[in-house]
Amino acid sequence: MEHHIKNIVFDFGCVLVDLNKQRCVDAFKRIGAENVSKYVDESRQEDLFLDLEKGKIDTHAFCNAVRRKSPSCIASDEAICNAWNMLLGGIPLRRLKRLIMLKDKFRLFLLSNTNPIHWNKAVEDYFPCDGFGVNDYFEKTFLSYEMHLVKPDSRMFRRMLVDAHIDADETMFIDDSPINCAAASELGITTVLVSNGDQWINNSTLL
Repeated sequence: MEHHIKNIVFDFGCVLVDLNKQRCVDAFKRIGAENVSKYVDESRQEDLFLDLEKGKIDTHAFCNAVRRKSPSCIASDEAICNAWNMLLGGIPLRRLKRLIMLKDKFRLFLLSNTNPIHWNKAVEDYFPCDGFGVNDYFEKTFLSYEMHLVKPDSRMFRRMLVDAHIDADETMFIDDSPINCAAASELGITTVLVSNGDQWINNSTLL
């Protein structure tokens, strides 16, 4: 490798947190949101889901959009958020412990296309471990709904580099999307494409 890696940037979904699409689909169906469950089943990040991810709408507006798209759904905001959170399967302890170990050698960041419903769930229930919280694992988190940008938009990567004061050629980005990795690579960032959350743990560069 030509450049010494000093910084590691993690994606959230599939890289840190496990996902369970079918459980989420079933949860939306149970509350009468059949039309919305199809978005999840087909992995369609558009309309109300994309607007939430970009921070164009808040949680209440998202829940109203779910009810509009599925008129048979009369569920409360809380029930709709709970159904959407069924996508998240938790973060295994081994990944959290590996993050702590990596902090001794690297600066760690998180860059994710996510939404406030999922992120708040993770911050409250998944990251806390042995007295650590999300800010103990990462120097800074870059979230799409706060940045009003989504990967693979190069502006999201560029802003991260500037705000974190890191150089692209000293940075590794770990993601499960080939498109996102390609966008990062074009900026000179080293990329690691994974298909599940355990593949990065024993990456040779990180040992």
